[in-house]
Amino acid sequence: MEKYYKILKKPVVTENTFDLIDEQNKIVFYVDIKANKKDIKQAIQTIYDVKVIKINTLITSKGQKKAFIKLHPADSASELAIKLGIF
Repeated sequence: MEKYYKILKKPVVTENTFDLIDEQNKIVFYVDIKANKKDIKQAIQTIYDVKVIKINTLITSKGQKKAFIKLHPADSASELAIKLGIF
């Protein structure tokens, strides 16, 4: 379980990520640069008890890795954001 907390660094909080939460049921996290999509999926599902449909990742110009995590329609990104203290 501890390894999952090392994968997920922190949620990304911007105006654009709020739109993703509301409109597309996605949540965005900064993640460990070495983490692959499978690791990220396992971490999110284990820590937050949600089902993940798809993950897209990118490396920012600052060298940070972002993961765009699409949740199953039965799980609400808004509710997860509230748990995380984003909303």
